[in-house]
Amino acid sequence: MTIQWFPGHMAKARREVTEQLKMIDVVIELVDARIPLSSRNPMIDKLVEHKPRLILLNKADLADESRTAKWKSYFEKLGYSVLVINSQNGKGTEKISGECQKLATPMLEKMKAKGMKPRAIRAMILGIPNVGKSTLINRLAAKRTAQVGDRPGVTKRQQWIKVGKQLELLDTPGILWPKFEDQQTGFRLAATGAIKDEILDFQDIALFAVTYLREHYPKRLQERYKLDELSTDNVELLDQIGEKRGFLASGGYIDYDKVAETILRELRGGLLGRLSFEVPENEKETV
Repeated sequence: MTIQWFPGHMAKARREVTEQLKMIDVVIELVDARIPLSSRNPMIDKLVEHKPRLILLNKADLADESRTAKWKSYFEKLGYSVLVINSQNGKGTEKISGECQKLATPMLEKMKAKGMKPRAIRAMILGIPNVGKSTLINRLAAKRTAQVGDRPGVTKRQQWIKVGKQLELLDTPGILWPKFEDQQTGFRLAATGAIKDEILDFQDIALFAVTYLREHYPKRLQERYKLDELSTDNVELLDQIGEKRGFLASGGYIDYDKVAETILRELRGGLLGRLSFEVPENEKETV
């Protein structure tokens, strides 16, 4: 299965981001802590160029803590400011304004040297669909300013939101890129909910997920689905889960659609524990 999703509004959003950059002091890049590389749009590096950048590792409550710590260190070594956050409960979000202040200090000092009055820092929030931008904005603004949804593609237009007196945020629609060079990227995005389910084959995505979990988080699978042992054949593993849950179609055959939907729903909901599907480069893929 080849996964691609690049609706027309995303192409428009990319153009609008480019147009707005001249007014922006700091770029806030929101990524999914479970898939920090796959949830980074490679076009963003080209779009924002030399703007100071704060990377937020969001949904940290769903991600493997030890791997998240490695990712934080990884991005910091690349020269970025990094915060680990959970936009749902607000953990870590109280530090965002202060980090933006630090990143904007050189710009503010130049304004002061020119005799200009200080103003609120203008920050742009960028990220792929369903990474939690609207939830974060509502948390920072302390009110329901941005439309929130548990599906990708909810935000369709840009909007300015004030965060106290020191920070103004420009929300933008989530932007995916036209083509995934590595199909594993597409599978990771699909498994974690960044791509519309309507265009996916759930069975393929669930097979990808259980293959990864069997190799890296086998105990999670055994405990969640009460399996004495895990089959080394991944299709048979789906059979095991289906039989244990009683997902049988007429004739006693496994209802793979129901098995796949259940696995993905429980994975995304954190019922399989805190999982990460990537590790930084040069790190061994072990748990």
